Amino acid sequence: MIVAFSVSPSGLDHPDGSVHDAVAAAVRVVRDSGLPFRTSSMFTEIEGEWDEIMAVVKRATEVVGEYGTRVSLVLKADIRPGRTGELTGKIDRLRKAIEAQDAAEPGAVTGQGTHAQLGGAPDAPQQD
Repeated sequence: MIVAFSVSPSGLDHPDGSVHDAVAAAVRVVRDSGLPFRTSSMFTEIEGEWDEIMAVVKRATEVVGEYGTRVSLVLKADIRPGRTGELTGKIDRLRKAIEAQDAAEPGAVTGQGTHAQLGGAPDAPQQD
């Protein structure tokens, strides 16, 4: 099972509107859980069994609550019994599919690599 979640405090405003301290505390909870995870700019994805993931999400939510008077929590789950390693497995399969489609499409623009097609920044241009 993979759960993508986002947790954010409100009610005690940071001078610049940022919630990075609260999010850092939540990510520490996830990291300390020992479960496989990945954090992006909008969500943290965590992989494991239902009860262990929900316990981590609950603790992360409680920690974020210390940074405000209210907490917003968004969850999205991919429940696929019997599968593990899907945090990387799904991305690996997607990259292969993109590469296969690029190879099969005449005149396709390639060379940026699948990292760019998956939303990552392409390599920085070389300076002479």
